Amino acid sequence: MRSAHHDPDSVEHPLFARFYARLSTTADTRGGVRELRRELLHGVSGRVIEIGAGNGLNFAHYPRAVSEVVAVEPERSLRRLAADAARRAEVPVDVVPGVAEVLPVKSEAFDAAVASLVLCTVRDLPRALAELHRVLRPDAELRFFEHGRAPSAGMAAVQRTLDRTVWPRLFGGCHTSRDPVAAIEAAGFRVTSCRTLRLPERGPALPSSYCVLGTARRGPA
Repeated sequence: MRSAHHDPDSVEHPLFARFYARLSTTADTRGGVRELRRELLHGVSGRVIEIGAGNGLNFAHYPRAVSEVVAVEPERSLRRLAADAARRAEVPVDVVPGVAEVLPVKSEAFDAAVASLVLCTVRDLPRALAELHRVLRPDAELRFFEHGRAPSAGMAAVQRTLDRTVWPRLFGGCHTSRDPVAAIEAAGFRVTSCRTLRLPERGPALPSSYCVLGTARRGPA
């Protein structure tokens, strides 16, 4: 649930950035998200682009078969944290400013892409996915771990109401009712694996609890 705006050099949400850094670290250590990050990145190889890298919690889980990670993060405070995490990573990670809708890289330059809890925040979801399609080589993988629309009509209605009112303002532009899998398919990707999960697994469900984790492959241009 990170911010993504069109000017890569002026995105600053310092209060949200501090909140997100604490929340994400807690979710990793107590909420089982660390294991999901490992599952997300298992078997990834070659040159990888990660959008909305946040504070860099994925970096520790990239396999050694990865030759380079270009990690794009628009929010300045989170980008500084990501740069610190990059220095501790076992694979080369280059943290750069930028937004998902206008990626600062060449076309067909990557073997894999990673979208992790970020598609909820991009301002233009079809454009962001079109950019991922552009920068991936033919048949390259998109690994995704996202939250989105609830399966029940009642919670989905709550999500839509929150998205129109307070939720994006409180949580750095996050939207809870998007359908990431449908959007990925509409962008020309072929979903090859996908499983649904709920975070947290126990207790009351939150509007952001309904998650998907999977893999898609880039179709032809």
